[in-house]
Amino acid sequence: MAFHWETSRSAQCIDNIIPVDFAGVVQCDAYAAYDSFAKRQDRPQRQVTLAGCMAHARRKFFEAKEQAPQVAGWVLRQFQNLYAIEERLRKERAGPREREAVRAGENAMVHRRLHRLLIGLKTRKRYLPRSLMGKAIDYALENWEALEVYLANGRVEVDNNLVENAIRPTALGKKNWLFFGDANAGQRSAIIYTIIENCRRHGLDPYAYLRDVLTKLPKLTNRQIGDLTPAAYAKALQKPELRAAS
Repeated sequence: MAFHWETSRSAQCIDNIIPVDFAGVVQCDAYAAYDSFAKRQDRPQRQVTLAGCMAHARRKFFEAKEQAPQVAGWVLRQFQNLYAIEERLRKERAGPREREAVRAGENAMVHRRLHRLLIGLKTRKRYLPRSLMGKAIDYALENWEALEVYLANGRVEVDNNLVENAIRPTALGKKNWLFFGDANAGQRSAIIYTIIENCRRHGLDPYAYLRDVLTKLPKLTNRQIGDLTPAAYAKALQKPELRAAS
């Protein structure tokens, strides 16, 4: 996992993250810059598919629960069914092909049922477009194609909560850290966040890792730097002799 710093939120910023010749799936929220990036015509060799985030769609209906408790409650139960299936697949350590097969049979049925309801609510104009329920319905239907990408691709998750959870510390603190003093300080913070988050993903204590690495760093050659990445560091700790020493 890697953090990247940009001074704007334009679609051009994505070019600094995703390689020019990239072709594949990008999972994201419904921010317009991603759609602009995927539809750019200046690089026809690039075929980018946007996969939506089910958690973002679900959140809209959760926020509308007080306005329309019965309808929102029914919709939320459909999301609950989808997440129950995904949880079962994770516990079974299902591979991509198995996930595709299960999703085609079980998840797709829930999707069809949910889509029929949303289309009906939209057609009958039961809720005002600016109401919470109206916004939830519009969000889901406008992004429906992206929300179904995961059904046919076992490598894609049902949502991008892994990223959402990783960036939560920055989101919570961005008001306190609004003024870095210099644009380059933002990229330095992104590097630090990258190191810390990768420590977390590999089960390392970030403080202990940084203390050990920064102590060793002045004595190492450039060729040895690769052994200090969180992934390599965690792998080295699994060796019997190092585990016994610790």
